[in-house]
Amino acid sequence: MTVHFIGAGPGAADLITVRGRDLLARCPVCLYAGSIVPPEMLGWCGTDTRLVDTAPMSLDEIEAEYVRAHEAGEDVARLHSGDLSIWSAVAEQMRRLDRLGIPYTLTPGVPAFAAAAAALGRELTIPAVNQSLVLTRIGGRASPMPEGETLGGFAATGATLAIHLAIHSLARIVSELTPLYGGDCPVAIVAHASWPQEVIIRATLATVEEKLGPGIERTAIIFVGRGLAAEDFRESALYDPDYQRRFRGRDGL
Repeated sequence: MTVHFIGAGPGAADLITVRGRDLLARCPVCLYAGSIVPPEMLGWCGTDTRLVDTAPMSLDEIEAEYVRAHEAGEDVARLHSGDLSIWSAVAEQMRRLDRLGIPYTLTPGVPAFAAAAAALGRELTIPAVNQSLVLTRIGGRASPMPEGETLGGFAATGATLAIHLAIHSLARIVSELTPLYGGDCPVAIVAHASWPQEVIIRATLATVEEKLGPGIERTAIIFVGRGLAAEDFRESALYDPDYQRRFRGRDGL
């Protein structure tokens, strides 16, 4: 018996990986985060799969489901939204499974920031403008930010910020970042990336608060950075005709 942690992707049912889809189809038990994972995603499960919505459950109750499945010899598909590597609460579950001696695997998913960038039609790293992307959030009741991990500290580098789980703190974000990026710095908000109700807002630090409409309360990413609107930038050397690399085979040039 194995617990298979699966990144469900940003929302659209067809953005799950092939491996994740196949695991859902063959596991007799599926634990899923019903508050975030769309119901359409469960269509990949078998018709006889035991479905357990973990949204109202405590970690102890989730652990009890793993123990029950282990005793029954039933593989578990544990479906999380987005990708498992960030803000997934998978680490604490793996720690408990280690203590119980229950094996597990991890299957990554399409991260929300990647789906949001696709919705914007933007590459997030632009030659000679910005080459770094910082994934961060605002501290809250569930998990405070460690000392030293501040918006101001990240902004001082000039990197593009992808701020998760923080739409409720937009005024604070604008206040902290405007002195560092300038009021004319581009901002983009993508809510429910890849969902039917996807919303995109393009603005600047000076205008984003007035452009934020009602109903965007969660599941939104706030991008801030000069690269979001860069148009007159140099082309990458990757495809330059004079750029020789080992796969190009242009020794005669």
